[in-house]
Amino acid sequence: MFNVFKKLGVAAGTAALAVSISAAPAAAQETIKVGILHSLSGTMAISETTLKDVMLMLIEEQNKKGGVLGKKLEAVVVDPASNWPLFAEKARELINKDKVSVVFGCWTSVSRKSVLPVFKELNSILFYPVQYEGEESERNVFYTGAAPNQQAIPAVDYLAKEYKIERWVLAGTDYVYPRTTNKILEAYLKSKGVKDEDIMINYTPFGHSDWQTIVASIKKFGTGGKKTAVVSTINGDANVPFYKELSNQGVSAKDIPVVAFSVGEEELAGIDTKNLVGHLAAWNYFQSIENADNKEFIAKWKAFTKNPKRVSNDPMEAHVVGFAMWVKAVEKAGSFAPDKVIEALPGIKAKNLTGGESEMLANHHITKPVFIGEIRADGQFDVVWKTDGLVPGAAWSPYLEGSKDLVADWVKLKCGNFNTKTNKCGS
Repeated sequence: MFNVFKKLGVAAGTAALAVSISAAPAAAQETIKVGILHSLSGTMAISETTLKDVMLMLIEEQNKKGGVLGKKLEAVVVDPASNWPLFAEKARELINKDKVSVVFGCWTSVSRKSVLPVFKELNSILFYPVQYEGEESERNVFYTGAAPNQQAIPAVDYLAKEYKIERWVLAGTDYVYPRTTNKILEAYLKSKGVKDEDIMINYTPFGHSDWQTIVASIKKFGTGGKKTAVVSTINGDANVPFYKELSNQGVSAKDIPVVAFSVGEEELAGIDTKNLVGHLAAWNYFQSIENADNKEFIAKWKAFTKNPKRVSNDPMEAHVVGFAMWVKAVEKAGSFAPDKVIEALPGIKAKNLTGGESEMLANHHITKPVFIGEIRADGQFDVVWKTDGLVPGAAWSPYLEGSKDLVADWVKLKCGNFNTKTNKCGS
């Protein structure tokens, strides 16, 4: 049933081969190295392995176009193995030993937080492709995933309006992204008049597998006479037994809908989804979105992986956009030097796969559309709601004390946390 783990084991095993193949041209000509820092083993491999694969595809495609500034690109793949301190060690290795010009990587916020000091100290560039909790804007990081105002807040608004939700279960994995996102959502819900007793918050460790008691408590919470929903920031392979237990206990989307922020096509690929039909996910991309650019990308992806059943997902699209922006910034700067590329990136635009053009903002976040999708029996999503246009990513939340007075602007203010009350950089 859960053949995704078998599939990921094969994919992860190709990482070393990919490195050895990509390294071959180095002896013949100078190459520009691109670091790929994604877990290929451990609890996050279910989500991150595919991001390694899409980066290899993007680099291969760019080399077919002649590379960048006349230089071929060389992928350097490492496996931080879902080990957060190891992310920092591998990042330092990529920058110091392998001399990469840029790194595309991380999934969890704890892994991103782990590597931040390394990128700042060594003055390198990280493109981070996953939805996150905001409350951050670093000079050396470019956030191509969703900020809370591009995923979490619209999802809650949708449930409140369309489902008339009055009670909220905020269920997450126990680390910085779920805790901070839920802190923002709790403050937001209370600003809308939701009472303390109508908010249930629960955290579980990475890889959590025994969901029987928790799902039972969610069912009980949903019997209070008010329409209830689950807002899920559960990450990694813990989603597999979570959704299985929902099905076992008969929790349907009609009774208690679940909207997930970390479950997409890849996570559903190995799950029997027939009992999950109607549950929701909020993303900025779905494979099922129909337009020429997405159709072309999906065809290339399936051909590259030699797997007609391989799916695409939101964080992959974020890497597509981020990589295109990096290439354009290098060409604009006429250099791979981090300082010049960092300066060139704000204002750069790149086509996304949903029919629009995203822009890198001065706060190092991008503009993105927002979509709500319903899970289908085939593991894909039917889009049931979308924003009218692209939403600018906000680095700081207006709903949190200590954050609402902060702005990020690396172009004019040269600061990621400028306090508009004190007119000083630094909160």
